Amino acid sequence: MQNNAILLQNLTVDQLQQLIGTTVRNSIVELQKQIQTQSDNEALMTREETCQFLKVDSSTLWAWTNQGKVKAYGIGARRYYKKSELLECLTLLKK
Repeated sequence: MQNNAILLQNLTVDQLQQLIGTTVRNSIVELQKQIQTQSDNEALMTREETCQFLKVDSSTLWAWTNQGKVKAYGIGARRYYKKSELLECLTLLKK
């Protein structure tokens, strides 16, 4: 605690305001990145986007969906996949 008190004694009011402002801005930017990452993981992806994300052919994605390896959501004939669920489906391979 005394280190902080000594540090603050040597700061002017302007320097303290600038230090607090910088810290708050950095915290806000970090929070925005976390929120963006969470919303990206929950976003629905089309079949094409999912194939590109997993780097597989559409027939492979179709087979995995029918086998229950990946979950698909549908509206009419359209199929959508959640990125977070796709990441959960990945398994670690033992070497």
